[in-house]
Formats: sequence, C-alpha cells, structure tokens
Amino acid sequence: MKNKKNNRFSNKINKALELPREISSSDTKISIIGFDEMLIENYKGILEYEEFYIKVKTAIGNINISGFNLALEQVTEDDISVKGKIESIDIERILDDEEE
Repeated sequence: MKNKKNNRFSNKINKALELPREISSSDTKISIIGFDEMLIENYKGILEYEEFYIKVKTAIGNINISGFNLALEQVTEDDISVKGKIESIDIERILDDEEE
C-alpha cells in the first residue's frame, strides 16, 4: 500500500515538473535500431548470454533475443546495448501478481 502511495506522489511531482515518463520512472524501455542493434533501459539482470541467445530480466518480464554474433556492446548499471544479427525478440511478460 505504501509503495502505491509513493508512486502516486512521484507521478504527481513528475507531471507538475513535466518530466518525461522514461526519465522519472523505472519502467523498462526497449529501443530497436534496424536488425542489428538494441538498447534495453532499466534492466534487472542478465540471465543468459551466448553468441546466439541473450536473456535479460526486466520489470516487465524476461526479454529473449535470438540471432547471430550477438554481443553486449555496452553494459551499465541501467542500460544494455546488444549488437549483432537480431533474428527475433520475445518477451515473457510478468503479470502484477507474479512479481517479486
């Protein structure tokens, strides 16, 4: 209950300051550039990493990336940049009552 109250308060402040949602929240943002580059913002962890498959844990669920010559080009505390020949992206969505 307290977490929801804090979120509502934060949302009101962010709206008053006209901050973009992706800056002020911990929501996952996925950007895809062509078929060879992908940026995942606000991730929680890397679950699997192979040259042909990468699995990333996020707040919305696990993101599965399949392809060839996949590499984690840049990894920071908040963002992951994936490069390579991306063939498919699959999101295993987590429903609200399944979250930790």
